[in-house]
Amino acid sequence: MAEGDVVHRTARRLDAALRDVPLTAVGSPDPRARVDVARLEGRTLERVEARGKHLLLRFGRDAVVHSHLGMSGAWHVYPRGVRWRRPRRSAWLVLSTSSADAVQFGGPRLALVDEARVRRDPVLRALGLDVLAPDFTPQLGERALRGGEASRELGDALLDQRLIAGVGNVYKSEACFAAGISPWRRLGEIGADELSRVCADARALMRDGLEGRRRARRVYRRARQPCLRCGSTIRSSGQGDAARTTYWCRGCQK
Repeated sequence: MAEGDVVHRTARRLDAALRDVPLTAVGSPDPRARVDVARLEGRTLERVEARGKHLLLRFGRDAVVHSHLGMSGAWHVYPRGVRWRRPRRSAWLVLSTSSADAVQFGGPRLALVDEARVRRDPVLRALGLDVLAPDFTPQLGERALRGGEASRELGDALLDQRLIAGVGNVYKSEACFAAGISPWRRLGEIGADELSRVCADARALMRDGLEGRRRARRVYRRARQPCLRCGSTIRSSGQGDAARTTYWCRGCQK
């Protein structure tokens, strides 16, 4: 699933390609998308907003594209006339200007709504503070995590978009490792300084990813390999109701 840094980076690419330039063509070739694109014809993108793992492309108060990429969706941006990497018939939404094509392929959420519906959307309203938001601080992250049940495991809580938005399975494992804290500890057993440290590391790792400075993975998908810090064997196991795989080092995460 696209994590927060990828979504924010996608927002930047879409903004650079489409903003302040009128759309010359719109389309929805894949009938599964079920998007009425007529309202977008001739419109101009005003801004793109990333909220956690959601994208909002605003073409006016009555025309907002709400996109969530899930596990398999993706936005591609191509110079006009360049061959696409996927067939046109599989595109859910095509937004074209005189110089670029922005194309969404797949994903669990694609809708054209108005601003009032965005404000009422229960999923968007329930989102916690975006870990990459300018006003996010480790202290705010710590307070947000305190809003989870005390018996909840840290790794599972970090994936709850209602507490902190944007963290996914990769950064859940990598942030806990960077902070030296076990993802299996329960929130009620973790001190404020420790929770703040996890939030700070999650933000730092994701900021690096956003700016193209993605760090080498220390635990994610390294199960049964030696820990690069202490030499212990990296472990993996499903966690939470969704059984998302968590990676950790028992030797240096306490």
